[in-house]
Amino acid sequence: MLVPLAIINHFKPTRPLNTNVTLDELYPDGYHERDLALAPDPQPFSWRNLFLWLDGLHKFVENNHLRPFRKLALRKAERWMVERFEGSNGLAAIFPAMLNSLIALKALGYADDHPEVLRAERELKNLEHETADTVRIEPCLSPVWDTAIVAICLHESGLGSDHPALVECCKWLIKKEIRFRGDWHYKNPAKVEPSGWVFEFENKWNPDIDDTAMVLLALRKIPTDDPKSRDECFQRGLNWLLTFQCKDGGWAAFDKDCTKGILEKVPFADHNAMLDPECADITARILELLGYENFSFDHPQVQKALQFIKEHQEEDGSWYGRWGVNYIYGTWQVLRGLQAIGQDMTEEWVRNGRAWLESVQHEDGGWGERCNTYDDPVFKGRGPSTASQTAWAVMGLCACGDALSPSLHRGVEYLIRTQNEDGSWTEFETTGTGFPRVFYLKYDMYRNSWPLLALANYRDLLRAATPRNNGEAALAPPRLAETSPAPLHR
Repeated sequence: MLVPLAIINHFKPTRPLNTNVTLDELYPDGYHERDLALAPDPQPFSWRNLFLWLDGLHKFVENNHLRPFRKLALRKAERWMVERFEGSNGLAAIFPAMLNSLIALKALGYADDHPEVLRAERELKNLEHETADTVRIEPCLSPVWDTAIVAICLHESGLGSDHPALVECCKWLIKKEIRFRGDWHYKNPAKVEPSGWVFEFENKWNPDIDDTAMVLLALRKIPTDDPKSRDECFQRGLNWLLTFQCKDGGWAAFDKDCTKGILEKVPFADHNAMLDPECADITARILELLGYENFSFDHPQVQKALQFIKEHQEEDGSWYGRWGVNYIYGTWQVLRGLQAIGQDMTEEWVRNGRAWLESVQHEDGGWGERCNTYDDPVFKGRGPSTASQTAWAVMGLCACGDALSPSLHRGVEYLIRTQNEDGSWTEFETTGTGFPRVFYLKYDMYRNSWPLLALANYRDLLRAATPRNNGEAALAPPRLAETSPAPLHR
């Protein structure tokens, strides 16, 4: 984000409008009465005020052209930016950086037909959706993330191990492993083979922890005709992932120990994008993976992660969800991770998490929560029931192991009742998070993939709880009625 913005800030390019469009409505007191200055901190001695003073000094230097090293800095910024176009669907493969890099190239004097400009325009255009009277732009694409989740859901729901879709999916995910030592190595210089996966089709500079964990959860389940390559790929990814545990025991999304709050005091550090905080949802997902890989409950990294999870539990028993909306997402993933790693799910602090989920279930049997929970936690658990959030809650309760739970039964009934005739679910709410309080994501796959996995989890829980007859395999779960279902437990 910052490098192309720095180039743009140097040139300050403008484009005059050829129409009479104005933005006068943004200035109710009049255009000339506007005050865009950042408000200082009431406390005279603070980091914010220091940075505001430095910002004023910077503007003085800028306005008086006291910048002997500016040309050198511009050359370095240009070289850094162009280098990172390689192996990526545009700079960082995400809309703001891609757009800013295109503006930066033109500000630097690149011709409209220059290959770098044409490439930047092409990648930006790939995110655009046009109709007769609208233009919409996706912030990015999420094929690796979606593919890993869907592969897990299909396998868990019973798709045969030799099904061509799963076989091809495994091959594709293996090919997407990043074997390049990207910018992550500056914060994490551990001697580990480069690995990891990204969110988008191509973004070799920025593999991330969350996508890597989800891909590894998929690779350990889905079949392959080349198990040696798959296993080597899996082990590299796991080793790489483990090196990103932060000092406090948690895992973040992209980096390691990038939590210095001072960066948020810089005047341009808007919408908390300067930091990459550790979070309970990603930490718990990694615990889930380690549990499936038979890591000991007493393993030092596991114990540090468990301590992080405990320290970040809310007073009401829930957990904050950094990358999904919001407390339902965080609480589900934590309960799932704890169950996988072998945590005693009857301990009071764990039962408090389950109790919170049950306490915010809606009368229709579903769960729902809106993005305003990031602005004020008083809205926790409020909002229309959705397929994805109900599925998360159902899986959280499944992790607690009580097949006879009335809340669990009602949640499953909701998913069955709201399923469309074609097998899909309809969902209008936004349940994905980019930057809390600023930017949210609507994953269209969520409305179908998560309910499918939730129903599979519930089926497996029922089978495990069904009494066995004369040593035979457990009976199949009862048929789930489509309307007015009878109780599913026995």
